[in-house]
Amino acid sequence: MKDHEIFGFDAFSPAQIAEKVENVGVAKAALGLVPMVALGVLAGGFIGLGALYYTIVVSDPVLSFATARVLGGVVFSLGLILVIVAGAELFTGNNLMVMAFVSRKISLQLLVRNFTVVYVANFIGACGLALLVYLSGHLQTGDGLIGRKAIAIAEAKVSVSFAEAFFRGVLCNILVCLAVWIAMAARTVSGKVLAVIFPVSAFVAAGFEHSVANMYLIPVGIFAASGFETASTASWSGMLSNLVPVTLGNLAGGAGLVGLVYWVIYHAKKRE
Repeated sequence: MKDHEIFGFDAFSPAQIAEKVENVGVAKAALGLVPMVALGVLAGGFIGLGALYYTIVVSDPVLSFATARVLGGVVFSLGLILVIVAGAELFTGNNLMVMAFVSRKISLQLLVRNFTVVYVANFIGACGLALLVYLSGHLQTGDGLIGRKAIAIAEAKVSVSFAEAFFRGVLCNILVCLAVWIAMAARTVSGKVLAVIFPVSAFVAAGFEHSVANMYLIPVGIFAASGFETASTASWSGMLSNLVPVTLGNLAGGAGLVGLVYWVIYHAKKRE
C-alpha cells in the first residue's frame, strides 16, 4: 500500500519528509561558495520583502491590534514562499540540516560552513534591501506612516531583553522549520504556499523573533530615523544586541526542537 493511501491524501508522509530533509541537507552542504552566497543574498532580500509588506499593513492605524498582526503575518509569508518556491538559502530554514549531520551524511565542518556563509549572505541581502527601500523614498509614503512604523518596530526590537529575545527566537524558528517541513510534504506549488502561510503568520502575529527578518527591520528603521531626522533608540549596536540572542534562539528552536526531535523519531523507527 502506498503512503498517500495510508494517510488519505496525496502528500509525502512524515517519514518521507524526514528522508527528503536529510537529502536536501546533503545537497545544501555540497553547494559551491558562489552559488551559496548568491542564494543567501536572495533569501535575505526575499525575507526583507515579506517584512516590507508586513510593515505596510501594520502601519494602518485603522486596523485593530489583532487584525493588523494576523494580516501582517499573512503577507509576511511572502518571504518564505519566495525562498521555498523560487529557491534560496535561508539560515533559519537551513537549521534542519542538523538532521543530515546527526545521520553522518555531512560533516560538522560542512554544516558550520553553510550556516556561517548563509547567515552572512542573508544579512547582506536583507540590509541591502533596507538601504534600497530607504533610497527609493518608500518610507515617506502614506504621509510618512510607513517610515514612522518602521522606526517604532526597530525601537521595539532593540529594547527586548536578552532572555526574551532568545525565547522568542526559539518559538519563531519552531514555527518556521515546521513551515518548511510541511511544505516538503506538498507536491504542488499551491500546496507549498498554503503550508507556509499558517505557521509563518502565527509567529509574526505572536511577535516572535526571526533573525533574518530583523536584519531588514532594524536597519530600515535606522535609515528611516535618519531620513526623518528623528531621534531614535534603534542603533547598529542595538541590532547586534538583538541578533545575538535571536540567532541563538532560532538555532535552538529550529535545529534542536524540530530537526533533532524528528531525527530521533524517525532514526529510532528505522532501528526497530
